Amino acid sequence: MERVRALGGLYQAFGQLTTPAVDLTDLLRAQIVLAVSAMDLYIHEITRIGMLEGYDGKRPQTNAFSRFQIAMDAVVEAIARPGRNEWLEAEIREKHGYQAFQHPDKIADAVRLFSLCELWPSVAAKLNLTVQEVKAQLLAIVNRRNQIAHEADLMPNDPTTRWSISDADAEEAVNFIEEVCEAIDVVV
Repeated sequence: MERVRALGGLYQAFGQLTTPAVDLTDLLRAQIVLAVSAMDLYIHEITRIGMLEGYDGKRPQTNAFSRFQIAMDAVVEAIARPGRNEWLEAEIREKHGYQAFQHPDKIADAVRLFSLCELWPSVAAKLNLTVQEVKAQLLAIVNRRNQIAHEADLMPNDPTTRWSISDADAEEAVNFIEEVCEAIDVVV
């Protein structure tokens, strides 16, 4: 998130050094894309670490953890190397490597693999928002990220024009994602 915030600083600094004729808004778009990416990485990492802790007996194993499917070659390795968890870490990375943990439902599914908490009610309480407000704001940010990343942020009715974005839009998105991740860190 430091790198994400640095882009906002570049936007501000370059904005003072250039004329409005120079469009710097792609720095703001990059902030949103990278903030969602940082959240996705964070969820991947806490899920991997949490599952390993469950396997090692450092936290309770959840029903979702018990249903996590692993390949037979991983089972063979686990049996051959009792007391080791590298096989599980590799299996988690393999299974989750193609998944995006950005949508609220996908994030909750990931957290269920290692935590018994009711994620969104707990996060919403920390943020003094309703569950619906947290999910709606997160979905709006993720949808904007997808619009930027997959549609070049172009308006569908005028593909030569990009959707408008302000530094306040980017800052609000970055702040919200950071608050959500900090709340998740506390509740799980």
